[in-house]
Amino acid sequence: MPLSSVTPLAPHALLGLWNLTEPAPELASLLPYSAWYTARQPAGRDETRTRQWLAGRVLAHTLQQQLTLYPSGPLSNDPNGRPFFAQQPALAVSLSHSGEWVAAVLSQGGRVGTDVELVRPKARLLAPRFLSSTELEDAGDEALKYSLYWSAKETLYKLHSRRALVFKEQILLDPFRLREAGAMTGHLLLDNSRSQHQVQYRCLTSSYVLTYCLDGPTFPLV
Repeated sequence: MPLSSVTPLAPHALLGLWNLTEPAPELASLLPYSAWYTARQPAGRDETRTRQWLAGRVLAHTLQQQLTLYPSGPLSNDPNGRPFFAQQPALAVSLSHSGEWVAAVLSQGGRVGTDVELVRPKARLLAPRFLSSTELEDAGDEALKYSLYWSAKETLYKLHSRRALVFKEQILLDPFRLREAGAMTGHLLLDNSRSQHQVQYRCLTSSYVLTYCLDGPTFPLV
């Protein structure tokens, strides 16, 4: 059972990482409410994506059991795609997967977001579509930074949990110094509010990056 790590982020929040090696039937056998999940497993996915979907739910239940002492019921998704436990609506959940890694953040208060990404040239090729001019300048020739910028924006998108955000204009990140692990300051610029958030990042391996964020204060526009 390749549960790679469980890291406390706060007294009420956990980050879990799963190194994906199992076939789909083995992952399915680890899930509670197996009949419920079998009926709702997304159709038409290839084997890898099916395994990622199953592992994300196994990981979410694993963290839930460590945070609370009572059953959660199965994990559902709201109309925006945000995962949640219907029997524990105050328990915030964020899931992500890429390649051989699955990540989850659960918190008993506020909102959460997380994203794991395989570092690949595609992030740099698509960067003008999702990075501001300041972010492009900061990324420069650092291939890793393009993936981190994309991952951090995905994390803040999940934290906000609303569709139709323009990544290039409404999710902005301050320039940052590239390290093996660190923090990026992000800003959500919405129609009637703005908020600032600290997005933590980590280079899991030379090929994968992870970002995550716990909720911060929101300020109405005046």
